[in-house]
Amino acid sequence: MTGVIAAATVAHVPTLGRAEITPDFQQTLVAGERTLGAAIRRALKPDLWVIASTHWVATFDWLPTCQPVHEGHCVADEAPNLIPGIPYKYRGDPEFGGALFEEFGRANVPAARNDSPHYEWDYGTFVPLSHLDPRAEVAVVGIPTVLMADHAECMRAGAAVHATAKRLGRRVVFLASTAFSHILVRGRHNWPTPERMDADRRFIEQLKAGAIDEAIAGFGAYSRFTGAEMGGRVLATLLGVVQALKAEGKPLAGREFGEYAQSSASGNANVLVADPETLAKVH
Repeated sequence: MTGVIAAATVAHVPTLGRAEITPDFQQTLVAGERTLGAAIRRALKPDLWVIASTHWVATFDWLPTCQPVHEGHCVADEAPNLIPGIPYKYRGDPEFGGALFEEFGRANVPAARNDSPHYEWDYGTFVPLSHLDPRAEVAVVGIPTVLMADHAECMRAGAAVHATAKRLGRRVVFLASTAFSHILVRGRHNWPTPERMDADRRFIEQLKAGAIDEAIAGFGAYSRFTGAEMGGRVLATLLGVVQALKAEGKPLAGREFGEYAQSSASGNANVLVADPETLAKVH
């Protein structure tokens, strides 16, 4: 089987980036990502992570990374006191990045290549991968959040990831590095309001039930009500990916890894979606 073989939401709150600053109530997110990543690597043996991050922000164009190696120091520009410059080194996949750029063009998704040798990762890319794949075993291609993109464009971009993986014969796991509710307040111990938590849980349950059409139909209202991170753009990209998976003719299902947890009134969860046979292998 090639193409996107599974897709997941993954948490990236900056306090997950260093063990000594992770509060007890967020340990479930770290443990969940570590379990999820180890199980994916062992059971599914992916060729590539494709990660969309809400903290790499592009204004106009989708910019798939085309570097052969990702190496540098991750600094959280909004919180350098929390992530001051952590080194990383992962393989890239220039062939996939270039092919994704071309597929974006076919899908009417404005795009350009990111070939910069000076480009360094945002913490939305670094933090989850540091737990999912701490030994950098799997290659990585990143894509940004595009401010000019509406949800429909994000979904076309997600479908293009699956189409590219199919065309190249890659086994890809797509990662949506994003929160759910994201109307923030100071104080990372704070939860979203009960109403927003309920909305998050309904959306997560739709993903877990494989109710993709239902999730898409209500997504605009859900995103507005919860203030979904970056306008819900990365979640919409995930929906485009799983809609393309659903079109393959297999049912989908999902599972949470770790528990839903708070960070400054945002809602965060690690949720894997795949066909039931694939999902059963990941434990």
